Amino acid sequence: MILILDFGSQYTQLIARRVREANVYCEIHPYNFAIDKIRALKPRGIILSGGPSSTYDDDAPDISDEVLRLGCPVLGICYGLYIIAQHLGAKSVSSRAREYGPATLTIDEPDPLFEGLAGKEHRVWMSHGDRVEALPDSLQPIAHSGHSPFAAFRTYDGRMRAIQFHPEVVHTPCGAQVLRNFVLKICGEAGDWTMANFVQTKTAEIRSQVGATDRVLMALSGGVDSAVAAALIYRAIGPRLKCVFVDTGLSRAGERERMERVFARQRGVDLKVIDASTLFVERLAGVLDPETKRKIIGATFIDVFESEEVVGGARFLGQGTLYPDVIESVSFKGPSAVIKSHHNVGGLPERMKLELIEPLRLLFKDEVRALGHELGLPSEIVDREPFPGPGLAVRIVGEVTRERLDLLRRADAIVMEEISRDGFGARLWQAFAVLLPLKTVGVMGDGRSYESTIAVRAVESQDGMTADWARLPPDFLARLSSRITNETKGVNRVVYDITSKPPATIEWE
Repeated sequence: MILILDFGSQYTQLIARRVREANVYCEIHPYNFAIDKIRALKPRGIILSGGPSSTYDDDAPDISDEVLRLGCPVLGICYGLYIIAQHLGAKSVSSRAREYGPATLTIDEPDPLFEGLAGKEHRVWMSHGDRVEALPDSLQPIAHSGHSPFAAFRTYDGRMRAIQFHPEVVHTPCGAQVLRNFVLKICGEAGDWTMANFVQTKTAEIRSQVGATDRVLMALSGGVDSAVAAALIYRAIGPRLKCVFVDTGLSRAGERERMERVFARQRGVDLKVIDASTLFVERLAGVLDPETKRKIIGATFIDVFESEEVVGGARFLGQGTLYPDVIESVSFKGPSAVIKSHHNVGGLPERMKLELIEPLRLLFKDEVRALGHELGLPSEIVDREPFPGPGLAVRIVGEVTRERLDLLRRADAIVMEEISRDGFGARLWQAFAVLLPLKTVGVMGDGRSYESTIAVRAVESQDGMTADWARLPPDFLARLSSRITNETKGVNRVVYDITSKPPATIEWE
């Protein structure tokens, strides 16, 4: 495996994604990850990420010399370059010749890191305020840019390398090849980490953890993550998995029927359906704050599990926690003081006395989808767009009522139908309707109306970390608006959200 030590870069997850795309397993840990734990992982290579700090800061994050003495290849990226430079005695300066954005990298010496790149000049993405001004005799320069005389260098034995640019971002076209060269050619990884191998390894782990007789309880939400986690656990232990679908009244149209068809009827999974929609809606009555909504929904889920006595002798609870959940719950300086509410990583109330099984906690979303296909789940489940855990409650701005839920559910179904009809699904990260807490005057049937407003949100993204609003054709938007206002009683106006992330988030709440 490849170990990525995180110094707080906004791009650290992208480094991991690029390494995984080379079919090489990797993990992200904080830069101050204990050295004994690093040794236990036995990494074939280490990548030091970028970060917002300067090595001249009083509290600049650093690693111990022992990390660089482990014997495996090391690659420093941006701030990671300065870490290597500092430990090996290079001279750097602060806040001189800042370099942000596109730059031209000129390769001065051939190196396995640049193998397969055509020519000596390449467009790269820079983001730094410091620069290395002089190298000691132990380091050899291998590339430069207009503002960085040592934009890449290596130790003479080739074990350590450092690059000033960010190879993980799409703005560095050659970057994916650079990272592939590091993990495959320099670290000697085989590039054989596939979903087929993951299924074999993970099913064996689940069987070992659960044992020969224990049962696992799994809540299905209708989303990709819980569905794939359930399918993997079922592959491992069969009928000892008991799935529960809690009908919260906050789901999309047809969710309950879809889960019953795909899991109970087609795959033979033991599935219990609990209609708790009245309880959820009652507890959300009068609540306007989105964070409060999330906490109420999370607590109610636990209460439903207990009040319905669905545990039924189960010792384990399965969850669809993903790797971004795990990464974002730990700051690069160590465990965060606050974990996002309604977040799988937050754990369970002690009174439930269940142990967690999280078979997807080391996978990214695209890898989960690939795993779902490997497990034979239908495309209608695997290729679904992300849906928030609290459901439609956080797509209703303002109070959640059964009437407002029904109105939004119908409008959202129309959005889904039209997106599918015109084949935009593969292009979009998400598309959905939002019910706004305002009414406007309209004219319907030669009469005055005073009804609700629906906002339509459609974004394009690679990973959800950033997103751009989708430039959907005007004719499509006109048809969508016409259908929503004609077929959703209580709506007389449709608006289209043209805000990217940042500054906005993808979801409205």
